[in-house]
Amino acid sequence: MALRLLEIVIPEDHASEVLAIIEEAQLTNYWQTCGCESRVIYKLILSAESTEKIMDELEKRYGKSSEFHMALLPVEASFPSPKEIEDKKGEENGAEPDEKVPLRVSRQELYSEIFDSAKLTNTFLVMVALSTIVAAIGLIKNNTAVIIGAMVIAPLLGPNVALSFATTLGDVELGINALKTNAAAILAAFGISLLLGFFLTVDPAIHEIQARTAVSYADIILALASGIAGALSFTSGLPSALIGVMVAVALIPPLVVFGLLLGGGFVGPSLGAFLLLVINMICVNIAGVITFLIKGLQPIYWWEASKAKKATRYAIFLWVSLLFILILLLYFSAN
Repeated sequence: MALRLLEIVIPEDHASEVLAIIEEAQLTNYWQTCGCESRVIYKLILSAESTEKIMDELEKRYGKSSEFHMALLPVEASFPSPKEIEDKKGEENGAEPDEKVPLRVSRQELYSEIFDSAKLTNTFLVMVALSTIVAAIGLIKNNTAVIIGAMVIAPLLGPNVALSFATTLGDVELGINALKTNAAAILAAFGISLLLGFFLTVDPAIHEIQARTAVSYADIILALASGIAGALSFTSGLPSALIGVMVAVALIPPLVVFGLLLGGGFVGPSLGAFLLLVINMICVNIAGVITFLIKGLQPIYWWEASKAKKATRYAIFLWVSLLFILILLLYFSAN
């Protein structure tokens, strides 16, 4: 069970109210420190899964106060241990079962990490360019190891998970940022691979290239699995570097193949790679949204939750409809 240290800065006048909220949440591992300028600081050690409820409650009550602050920090180790804390809590509560909490990190922690990973920066574009060049070389040389290396440095996990996250919460600003970052990555990778295809010798018969000019149902399953894994890596607080490789596998190779073939004058096969890219992007985002919904992710206020549900329904309907049309095209073209 991952632990978090929650620091709460509150005006002294509201200290007793915050203490009541902490005790009502049946938290036992907390303490108060002396503040300054008529402020009080509470520090709580609790599980990552338990942070969202109390942070939501405090934000609802004091979020509009300029003197109210919260900071959430990871905890490497603590004494008493998490097991001892749970045992003590169980003894104090008797046989009463604990209230169910979502098995994920808090929405606030998710937002902070995903927002940062969706930013369009010079470093992001450089990494996209490098991964594109390495992938193009691996594809032309039919070298699987080099292609995998390109996936390791491709930074596409963040903006795609951010798009799914924004769709789930109905966050327009984050969704626009994620779309801009995704669009910049696609345009950069496409432009570079197009130039490489124009100047280098591209053979559509190469296995690694040919394999990405035809869409199969296995590719759809791979893209769905990639989207689920990407969302889970964030909600579980796990390292996302290796999961990012899985998402990049579904997006970078078909995108680079599309540019290489188009630059080399092979328009027909390039359309197959483009179709694979579009299907994979749709599947990754649908899977991400569904995973966030299953994990119980929703906005803090009920009116925001209502708006988010409508946005999510529209987005899922649009994506599923487009995916269904593309699969039908795939089916009829195969027959």
